[in-house]
Amino acid sequence: MDRPWIGVVAYHLAPGRVSRWLVGGYGVPENYVECVRRAGGRSLLIPPGDDAGDEELLSRMDALLLVGGGDIEPHRYGGRGDDTIYGVEPDRDELELTLLRRVDEVGLPTLAICRGMQVMNVAFGGTLIPHLPARAGLIEHGTPSGEDHRSHDVKIAPGTRLAEATAADVLSCSTHHHQGVDELGEVIAAGWSDDGLVEAIERADGWLVGVQWHPEDTAANDAHQQRLFDALVERARERRRR
Repeated sequence: MDRPWIGVVAYHLAPGRVSRWLVGGYGVPENYVECVRRAGGRSLLIPPGDDAGDEELLSRMDALLLVGGGDIEPHRYGGRGDDTIYGVEPDRDELELTLLRRVDEVGLPTLAICRGMQVMNVAFGGTLIPHLPARAGLIEHGTPSGEDHRSHDVKIAPGTRLAEATAADVLSCSTHHHQGVDELGEVIAAGWSDDGLVEAIERADGWLVGVQWHPEDTAANDAHQQRLFDALVERARERRRR
């Protein structure tokens, strides 16, 4: 069976996060890995600090998956830090920003989720809203922990890669984030929540798709959400066969 390798950038795990570990580590929530497996792919974990310019690393991946996590360093998009900023990982920022620009150059299929979509917008010149609750007129988008179990609809732009992948024009989406896209970079908006917040973006060329919600939360029971991972793995498989 042709099972392409999907590179997944991992989180930092602080010392004590894993019981009986005296040091920190790296990890990825298992539901991302399960979504890739259901789609027929295999996950290749990439720890922050690795050299994203390493051609061997790129050559080992058939596609890239960027997952959720903490906030991006505000200076990277011209912002300023305050007490709402949390979970900053500078080496992960550097790795993901560099990877996104490189995979765009070489045409590696990429799905960027939540934080990943925010990194994608910044990588191509965009900015972020640093704290959604501080901006008037926005609906509740949940808290980063996901403990409040929020969901809302996202309207999908017809004719986009996202519309093709999900086979839907409206998706019910699990949401837990406190930041979002402000000014778009060199990307195309592909989905919006009812308050007008951009919830999905794409590059004009190639298969580089970002979604602000968490499809991995509901993909086991929502075929439209699983289809995002299916599409990523299928694009990876096609690229591998060239």
